[in-house]
Amino acid sequence: MKKIISYFNEVRAELKLVTWPKRSDVIKLTLTVLLVSAIVGLYVGGVDFGLTKLLENLVAR
Repeated sequence: MKKIISYFNEVRAELKLVTWPKRSDVIKLTLTVLLVSAIVGLYVGGVDFGLTKLLENLVAR
């Protein structure tokens, strides 16, 4: 039991040393990730759609 308590005390001490990002930084980076994810999703979806139509045309012939 002492090991578990010691572990959590060490975790707490380490978390006090962490430099946490500011709220504005978190919001900005989250929006950046969402925007890039949407762009990549649209690109991959467009390529998938295009290749599907191409394959449908090749198979239909």
